[in-house]
Amino acid sequence: MGALLAVMTPLRLVNEAVLKLGRGLGVVAVALMVTAILIQVFYRYVLNNALPWPDEAARFCMLWMTGLMAPTAFRRGGFVAIDTVVRLLHERLGALISLILLFLSLGVLIVAAQIGWSEVTGFAGKFATAALYLPTDLSFESWFRVPRSWMMASLLFGVIALISVNVELILRALVKMMGGAETLPPIALEEQVGAE
Repeated sequence: MGALLAVMTPLRLVNEAVLKLGRGLGVVAVALMVTAILIQVFYRYVLNNALPWPDEAARFCMLWMTGLMAPTAFRRGGFVAIDTVVRLLHERLGALISLILLFLSLGVLIVAAQIGWSEVTGFAGKFATAALYLPTDLSFESWFRVPRSWMMASLLFGVIALISVNVELILRALVKMMGGAETLPPIALEEQVGAE
């Protein structure tokens, strides 16, 4: 059990740091997505002149928000799950079933990482977005079309972070099955603003 804890501790610390940064960037992505949508609503319905870029910018931000936030939800048990049967079983049997499901999830995530890699580096990743441009200088005279691979990198990042969290959860489940649940540090939920 000591070896499992020795492997899990650095992984836990890396996950906590990366996921904290991901949550911060995810909040920025949500704010930018809402801003792009509000700009489009104003131009489309008030000025009757829809812009070409806000829809694509909102989609870009939504994909990155998902890739940045999904690992945190997975680590905290925030995904939709039907765990009634597992809770009704003996603790060790329930832990074994959870462990089997985590290994199945790991297999799916490995396949998803391969798909994400092919989306970023493959044929489709070589194209540029239709309407997203970034300025290449401060005078705003030359512009650069955002590659589609930047958008699809959200899938790759999210799946790699999910794999890291999944491995941590597998190690935690193994420690629990060996009777070391009290040695595991809890997965802390950050204090909510204004909460006591």
